[in-house]
Amino acid sequence: MAALPVHFTDILTAADAIAGQVVRTPTLPSETLSSLLGAEIWLKFENLQFTSSFKERGALYRLLQLTPDERRRGVIAMSAGNHAQGVARHAARLGIPATIVMPRFTPNIKVAGTEALGATVVLEGDDLGQSRIVAERLAADHGYVWVPPYDHPAIIAGQGTCGLELVEDAPHLDAVIVPVGGGGLIAGIAVAVAERSPGTDVIGVQVARYPSMVRALRHDPTPLPGGSTMAEGIAVPNAGTLTTPIVRRLVADVVVVDEEAIESAVNLLLEIEKTVVEGAGAAGLAAVAEFGPRFAGRRIGIVLSGGNADPRVLASTIMRGLVRSGRLSRLTVDIDDLPGSLARVTAIVAAQRANIVEVAHQRLFSDLSVKSAALELAVETRDRAHTDALVADLRLAGYTVRTGEMR
Repeated sequence: MAALPVHFTDILTAADAIAGQVVRTPTLPSETLSSLLGAEIWLKFENLQFTSSFKERGALYRLLQLTPDERRRGVIAMSAGNHAQGVARHAARLGIPATIVMPRFTPNIKVAGTEALGATVVLEGDDLGQSRIVAERLAADHGYVWVPPYDHPAIIAGQGTCGLELVEDAPHLDAVIVPVGGGGLIAGIAVAVAERSPGTDVIGVQVARYPSMVRALRHDPTPLPGGSTMAEGIAVPNAGTLTTPIVRRLVADVVVVDEEAIESAVNLLLEIEKTVVEGAGAAGLAAVAEFGPRFAGRRIGIVLSGGNADPRVLASTIMRGLVRSGRLSRLTVDIDDLPGSLARVTAIVAAQRANIVEVAHQRLFSDLSVKSAALELAVETRDRAHTDALVADLRLAGYTVRTGEMR
């Protein structure tokens, strides 16, 4: 059996090297999530790192290995944001010039955050694969040292320190659930867990549009679906050549979740734990929620790998979550276009203690009588049952009500 590229001793060395320079993030139980999901849930809050991501660990350890000449030449990295900020932060601390190539779709918050940390940002490529080609060309042209996001022994060992902390702070876990892009985090965690908690399963999670590790494990050359995803941090077109053998040997399974599951997990963490987690960082919780019976009654550790959520996307995710849970609904009520008609409808809404978020009269784009109007309401309620009760009261008062449509 071939030797793996990273060993447990490498992770111990990395832990000593980066100690005090990255946050030892808390691992805490969640009583509410445990009750909701039917499993004992422990959360590893890597979103509480200075740059809100586990990526600092591997980036710092790789930078600490550079020779004086390599430090002078500077480094270059390719990233959708979290690796970029990890490299930028610690390169600046160590006095190393850093250039980061980021895909053009990268959220502005991650671009701005990377620049604020002192790195030069180059926006090139429609995806991470194209950005990598640009970064490698710039490295060859300028003599920069390449700092890959996941496919390097030092990066893997650095990320493995997350798993080391997790099993120390939450011993006797039945499973550890880890988001997977190129595989650096799960490979490092798997090595640590295999040594310190061999009875614990390590399970990876990928987003449905980018199941690169799943395809690699199956030797499946089928093109990825690709496309836009809120989990851009794990939207990686190719799994690592170093990480894949580790995952194949030490990881129990890699599952796939869809966009809706990730959105729901982001909202759960925001509402229950009062913590902001980006789409990729919420993938582990999404997997436990989506594959509930598999984890029922077990003691589960979930790595919240990052918290760099685009505020605009986060706002949309919250509102979409309200819609899906039935707490925000659209009602269209047919009314006579006469003074007092709106007041009578809103009085019924008020009596039900619902809240009108938006209201509009639709007179032109309607097949109603010219003396009528479609009253379009966005209404906030406690839940779907509360909305149903409101609709029933409106219909009892003689109004025609349609739900979930605008016309």
